[in-house]
Amino acid sequence: MKRVKPGTGRELKPFRWWQPFSRSLYSVVLGRDDGRQAVYVVDVPHRRRFFANDGKGTADLYLGGRHQAESKLPAAFPISGGVIEVAESPFGLKRCHYVTAGGQEYPLIPEHTSAEGRRAHLARTHPALSRAISVTSVILLVISVLLLIPQLIEVAFTLPPVAPSFGTFVSPISLPAWLNSVIGIGAGLASIERALRLRHNRFLDTIG
Repeated sequence: MKRVKPGTGRELKPFRWWQPFSRSLYSVVLGRDDGRQAVYVVDVPHRRRFFANDGKGTADLYLGGRHQAESKLPAAFPISGGVIEVAESPFGLKRCHYVTAGGQEYPLIPEHTSAEGRRAHLARTHPALSRAISVTSVILLVISVLLLIPQLIEVAFTLPPVAPSFGTFVSPISLPAWLNSVIGIGAGLASIERALRLRHNRFLDTIG
């Protein structure tokens, strides 16, 4: 919460058709004590991380369409009744949740025209296809990790501190460069697909 800076009051820009993978937009509607509704929107322009010295992006919080606060990621925006938590992964967002004072967690709703929103629409309208895609993503990441680990061990055994003490290790898996590239691309697409659903596994989605 120490990262949170006051907002400027500027108006929220509409989501454009060319921004499906360069911007994430999530919202939540909460009730107020006076009976009215408060609409909070989290805006994450992913391009900012590429221009940041520390490689970390930022998130903006809007209330009623006006800029309320800004924070580096991971972010925790205090709001009435709880906090909105936002965290990024190398492939998008891994967390965008409203956490109540009592500890209940609720994922925010993605903008329907965004990549996240279209993925959520697919899950609602074609649940069987959505599950198949989800399972395929996990399988691709598992295969990538299983193939990568022996290669990483082989490289580690070539390092000067390791080789004299333990000898060498030859990976039993030797794939052509083109196949390694295909598997790497598949794993990257799988991680992007999971980020669209705010799914993240520290092992699979980082190593894979």
